Amino acid sequence: MDVINVPAELRTEIGKAANKKLRSEGLIPAVLYGSEEPQNLTLTHNNVKHLIYTPDFKIAKLDVDGAPVEAIVKDIQFHPVTDSIEHIDFLRLTPGTKVKVNIPVRFKGVSPGVLEGGKLMVQMRKVTILTTPEDMIDEVYADISNLNLGDTVRVEELEISDKIQILTPPANPVGLVEIPRVLRSAEAEELEAAEAEAAEGEGGEGAPAGDDAKAEK
Repeated sequence: MDVINVPAELRTEIGKAANKKLRSEGLIPAVLYGSEEPQNLTLTHNNVKHLIYTPDFKIAKLDVDGAPVEAIVKDIQFHPVTDSIEHIDFLRLTPGTKVKVNIPVRFKGVSPGVLEGGKLMVQMRKVTILTTPEDMIDEVYADISNLNLGDTVRVEELEISDKIQILTPPANPVGLVEIPRVLRSAEAEELEAAEAEAAEGEGGEGAPAGDDAKAEK
């Protein structure tokens, strides 16, 4: 599990005016929620960039005036124009207390369908799980080694411990092997040829019967 150290300072001034002043100074207002009373914090962009700007799931180890606290990011507010971080909500991790987190989906194995020219199409990059801090994981795997052309792997097939509950609907597709257009065209041509051959065969079988009928007349 990747843990990012994030220095933080307690702040006493709260409200829109105080937050606006912090942002004007290049700082980020934040709040730490959890088993205790919410704590209002001040962070720097440099200290949180590796925690926020990443596709990976990471735990924050907040150093709140010398007191270390492990937490996860629950919500981030970005500026609508500049996309800079405006506010962060953290949730304290308490041993034995379950939390919901979004973790990335990774793919493993070699798909036979991909080897035949298909393309793996990612349908879902993250799933939501419910777990305790003790059983926390930072990724979950989908095995694609049995996927042929046109096959799909779903949430219910993800490899995960029975101590962890996946909250994402089990039937949702995670990835599929798409059949390339050139292969679809070839299959269509083969199907048309087979149908034409079958039609000719049926016509051929009926011809002698027609000749016999004429002979009887």
